[in-house]
Amino acid sequence: MDDTIKKLQSIINESNNIVFFGGAGVSTESGIKDFRGKNGLYKSLYKGYPPEYLLSKDCLEENTELFYDYYREYLNNESIEPNMTHYFLTKLEESGKLKAIVTQNIDGLHEKSGSKNVLNIHGTVLRNYCNKCFKEYPSDYIFKSSGIPKCECGGLIRPDVVLYGEMLNESFEEAIKYIQECDTLIVGGTSLSVYPAASLVRYYNGKHLVIINDMVTPYDNNADLVIHSSLGEIFSKIKI
Repeated sequence: MDDTIKKLQSIINESNNIVFFGGAGVSTESGIKDFRGKNGLYKSLYKGYPPEYLLSKDCLEENTELFYDYYREYLNNESIEPNMTHYFLTKLEESGKLKAIVTQNIDGLHEKSGSKNVLNIHGTVLRNYCNKCFKEYPSDYIFKSSGIPKCECGGLIRPDVVLYGEMLNESFEEAIKYIQECDTLIVGGTSLSVYPAASLVRYYNGKHLVIINDMVTPYDNNADLVIHSSLGEIFSKIKI
């Protein structure tokens, strides 16, 4: 492991344009459940429905109160704090080396730790808006309410997250640009098996591809450095 840490330290030291691409494994160390893991949200039904439906556009439109009941119970992370990885990435950004964080997570913990350029390709619970007048609302407006949240204009207030059946937002195209231009791409806490997000790695043609994940990914053979460990354990040993 010491040689692995030294190699990662060397890669970071010599890089001036780093992009971090992360998944659920970034936030599990804060106590947030992942979706597809052994004890993930997708392993259980809620009121007889699978999470794939509960977090879908169809559920929001056809079974709206059920959607918000599930959303409030399982996606309210307001009391959750960032972990070592979030704070490490914030420091790396402040150093000028990290140019962007591309995340599949919607929990807002990167922003909570102080990171500025966060590309939420699946949206974020931090932003909510009226689907009629587009007025924006903070996350606690939904989490601290009950029933179906309505705007003063009568429209439905919905979270700015990408639901099943919806297209990815504009952050995805922006992520492609950053990944194409960076000299080092660090991928962490993601199985790289969920598309189209996983396809982002294909746009990388820089100098160093680093993958840090507790399990094997389909892109391990393409990486310069592969570390099968927790992100917090690795980043706690890296100096900025």
